[in-house]
Amino acid sequence: MPLFGRTSDSQSASWEPEAAAGRLAHTAGADAAGPFTSDLSVSEYVLLGEASFEPLGFVIGSSIYHIGLQVARWSQNMELDVLTQAMYNARELAISRMQAEAEHLHADGIVGVELRMQQYVWGQEVLEFIATGTAVRAVGGSAGAHRAPDGHPFTSDLSAQDFFRLLAAGAVPVAFVLGTCVYHIAHQSAMQSLRQAGQNQEMVQFTQGIYEARELSLSRMQAEATQAQASGIVGVTVGVYNHVWGEHATEFLATGTAIRRLSDEHRLSDTSPKPTFTLTLDR
Repeated sequence: MPLFGRTSDSQSASWEPEAAAGRLAHTAGADAAGPFTSDLSVSEYVLLGEASFEPLGFVIGSSIYHIGLQVARWSQNMELDVLTQAMYNARELAISRMQAEAEHLHADGIVGVELRMQQYVWGQEVLEFIATGTAVRAVGGSAGAHRAPDGHPFTSDLSAQDFFRLLAAGAVPVAFVLGTCVYHIAHQSAMQSLRQAGQNQEMVQFTQGIYEARELSLSRMQAEATQAQASGIVGVTVGVYNHVWGEHATEFLATGTAIRRLSDEHRLSDTSPKPTFTLTLDR
């Protein structure tokens, strides 16, 4: 099974718009006197400080991508590998550019990563892929210890609350990992439809197609975690998206945060405050 992604042109992936470079130069990570920016709530900001991390700046990566065409067989379940590759490449470009901004701020990682798509009225055949998050850095003597094994900032879609709990348990994010598969679900013939009319019956062809598409996306996400030298993945979700390719072509997207164990000296102290759940008895 091929692992899509991680194949984008290196120059394109590292490209950074001049406007972003100017903004980042005046952000806390690059200028000690500059203010930080973030998409953190007040509670998340406070909790991040309790975990001995500081926010450095709001980071973003974007790629506007033209999605190519691919012919599918009308009556056959099959992966649309041209479309799968396009969806992978576009997301990887956005994530790589977001990471490049975090590197510019000398961050240890990015929390609250959000990956989304949008269309514009002036480009019906193109999609913009946007990755956003808050670059953070550990304070104190553990600077750099929380970076990914390859030395780059970690990426994670965990909230600040979940990030705190993960650190308290002696683990740290490695990478926001994903697996995708664009799949054509076969059409039924007129005779098949007639035989099923009025009956309770499993649609085996559809079931098999959906199963295979989900398995491909999950397997590719798992392969990314292995490549990142992670010990596991938390927060796995599998989304189903219908874009612009027709009613029988669907994208299955599996995402999660790959994590690894920290050495004991980098664990949060047992005296660190822990988030608690309070249930009021007032009506």
